[in-house]
Amino acid sequence: MTRLMLIGAFVLLHCHSAMTQAKTLRVPSEYTSIQSAIDAAEQGDTVLVDKGRYLERVVMKDGVTLKSAGDDAARKIGLLRAEQTIIDGSASVKGAGVTMAEGSVLDGFTVTGVGQYDEDKWRHHHATHGNEQSHEHIGAPGTPGIAVTSVNCIVRNNIVHHIGYTGIAISGNENLDCSPLIVSNVCFRNMGGGIGSMKQSTATIRKNVCYENFYAGIGHDNASPLVGENTCYGNIRAGIGISEGACPVVRGNKCYENRRAGIGVRTLETTRPIIVDNDCYENEMAGIGSEEDAAPTICRNRCYRNKLAGIGARTRSHPTIIENECYENAAAGIGQESDAVTILTGNYCHDNEAAGIGFAECTNGQSTLTKNRVINNAKVAIGIHPGWNVTATRNELSRDGGIPPIVMIFAGSKASFVENTIQGSGVACIRLAGELQAVHNNFVCPKPRNGGPPNIGIWALKGSRLSQSDNTFEGWRNDVRTDEAK
Repeated sequence: MTRLMLIGAFVLLHCHSAMTQAKTLRVPSEYTSIQSAIDAAEQGDTVLVDKGRYLERVVMKDGVTLKSAGDDAARKIGLLRAEQTIIDGSASVKGAGVTMAEGSVLDGFTVTGVGQYDEDKWRHHHATHGNEQSHEHIGAPGTPGIAVTSVNCIVRNNIVHHIGYTGIAISGNENLDCSPLIVSNVCFRNMGGGIGSMKQSTATIRKNVCYENFYAGIGHDNASPLVGENTCYGNIRAGIGISEGACPVVRGNKCYENRRAGIGVRTLETTRPIIVDNDCYENEMAGIGSEEDAAPTICRNRCYRNKLAGIGARTRSHPTIIENECYENAAAGIGQESDAVTILTGNYCHDNEAAGIGFAECTNGQSTLTKNRVINNAKVAIGIHPGWNVTATRNELSRDGGIPPIVMIFAGSKASFVENTIQGSGVACIRLAGELQAVHNNFVCPKPRNGGPPNIGIWALKGSRLSQSDNTFEGWRNDVRTDEAK
């Protein structure tokens, strides 16, 4: 007991000594520049900066806190003290606006004037949805507003705008830990991404707002950060962009009104993010898009009112798509094309303007559909175009009214339907021009159409191939009709 008391007394004495040694250095009353105060500071000290515009670029020191004076009153863009305390790098040509150090804290500044912001270029690429932009890695050389390079630090409550490169650039190193906290910053109108995480960094990126950036709001290149509760909108590319072997966990973000996807995943089979519980809506392309061999897990997201699909997969991507809700999108709820290989389980696709689940023509696409609910989409529940091999098991497919079939299987495609419930009253429950094996399904027509086109459970057209057994048909004028089919 005596030994424990002595140890406790030593710890308290040490902590008290450390606290009494920490100093607050004030700018500009004690030091004329931010950098001169940092140079004079020691580990544990705080440099407190009054409002004003400081024409300099700053290099932090290990363990030093740089903070703007004032409270945390909010304004339109960010905190009032951040709006009023400006680090303007336009008077210099070297270095980031702020270069972070190990254990340092940057709290509550506007960082701007680093590099060249090009308004004409920004407007041109915004108008063309970024389709004419070069495919550059976000880790390409450049000078960011705030540089976090192979250090653990905290960057919070800052506003970073009109930078000639990425707003906040985080770079790791395979030999060093790089797990900084990037929290509650606002990044807009930068000529790179708003926030870029690259080169094996494992940052935590939370509660930031990134809008109208030249590339993605938050971009990833071979990095695995935690990305949560951010808001990304109006960016020229994706709200959140993931590429080049990046494997972040992306959870609880809002991505809307971006010129491309809300969340975009591309390049390499080693690009394997986990994308869960995000809201992606009113984007100019897909809510969540996957392409170029990427293999994301996309789970329990809400994707709605996007100009293309709620969730889209193309160019050999391998997404696993689980328990998402996709509704009121201008194309399919979930759309697949160009030789994607997909697994769809437990998704709810309803009230989309085309198919609930759509498969566009390709050469060799494959998909497995299990326990999805596909309800009241404007055209078909599932549309399978040439080049696809689709296995559908225990799905619920339905539509109230309308003329199109509930499922359309086009020539040049193959499908296996097992233990599904398919309900509606169009020309057919399944209209078949390709190949179909149908076993143990329940085909239900609550009310046959009065007159009009045929009303058939399975309608096999000329040249199609059908194998069906042990299915149940309720309410159709004809259970099965074959027009020169095999």
